[in-house]
Amino acid sequence: MSSQDLSKLQIDRGARAFAPNRRPRWIKWSVGAAVAVAIGIAFAWRGASAPLAVESATVTTAWPTQAYTALNATGRVVAWRKAAVSTKATGRLEWLGVQEGSRVKAGEVIARLESLDVSAARDSAAAAVAAAKANLEQGEAERRDAESALRRAEDLFARKFISESTRDAARARHEKAVASIASLKAAIGVAEANVRSAGVAVEQTLIRAPFDAIVLTKNANVGDIITPFSSATDSKGAVVNVADMETLEVEADVSESSIAKIKPGMPAEIQLDAYADVRLAGEVSRIVPTVDRSKATLLVKVAFKERDPRVLPDMSAKVAFLEKSPAEGDRKPVTAVRPEAVAKRGEKSVLFLLGEGNRVKAVDAGSPRKLGDLMAVSGVKAGDKVVLSPPDKLADGAVVAIARK
Repeated sequence: MSSQDLSKLQIDRGARAFAPNRRPRWIKWSVGAAVAVAIGIAFAWRGASAPLAVESATVTTAWPTQAYTALNATGRVVAWRKAAVSTKATGRLEWLGVQEGSRVKAGEVIARLESLDVSAARDSAAAAVAAAKANLEQGEAERRDAESALRRAEDLFARKFISESTRDAARARHEKAVASIASLKAAIGVAEANVRSAGVAVEQTLIRAPFDAIVLTKNANVGDIITPFSSATDSKGAVVNVADMETLEVEADVSESSIAKIKPGMPAEIQLDAYADVRLAGEVSRIVPTVDRSKATLLVKVAFKERDPRVLPDMSAKVAFLEKSPAEGDRKPVTAVRPEAVAKRGEKSVLFLLGEGNRVKAVDAGSPRKLGDLMAVSGVKAGDKVVLSPPDKLADGAVVAIARK
């Protein structure tokens, strides 16, 4: 190939630099600026229309007495009159007439031990009484006969028909008959005492309820050996444990540093863990004057002023010691929220209730009042969700986003 042909293959850079179809530089910058402005407008619109991020809380129930509660304490229900029912006798349990939960009356026979031996001893003692009384009747007859013989001897001696020794013998016989009467009467007393002793032994085989009560536990079954102190192998001491349910009270532990706030007669409110929606009126009965050094607490006894058949011994309980006796209106629970959930909109106090799709609804909160750490409100019910610390721009019907903690 010639040099002329190679020169035709060179690029003409000067002609490209002045090509008529090249775009000016200012057009590129204009397009970029327009795109940036559009993106900014889009982000601004999205930010303005995005849901507000808020926190929420659950509406709960509170008791008006929380506003004047001086102190709270925990404890358990106990009966101050209770007994482990047993017997002084030792024997095999022959009959048991109660189960757990049975109601018994004072003096009612609830169990019985085998009593053939002691019953036989009682019958023998009763027979001895009958024999002693028969001997007394015989002695009385002999006394009457001796008395008649003495009268005849005295009369005959006066007439000189008998000797003085014969009269003295008749007198001695009479005195002996009189003396035997006293001995026979004493024998009857001994026999009757033996009957009472045997009767006590028989009575001790009958296990009776000491007072009106409910059976809490059954510790023995028919066939078990019952002993007073349960010292023998496989023997039982108490047959049943009973408690007088009319004497139930709450034992609450109060710290030394707080005991100055408590005094006998102070009103209280008792809440059972088993029935959280039940509050029973109570009163401080007494303060046990002994300090538990391991816990630095004193035991305070709180008596029930209201009775509920569902209350049972050993139930866990919470006690609120009140500064004053609650009014009737304070005995019912009210709906309550955290104070930061209440917002002001003009002259009204409102709550923002969360609905479907996290859409809020502004509801009138009524006249909120402080109850301890909460506020009593109206317009909502327990379990509802409300917005906490609602922003000023939050309005009725707005959609919010729940912030995760």
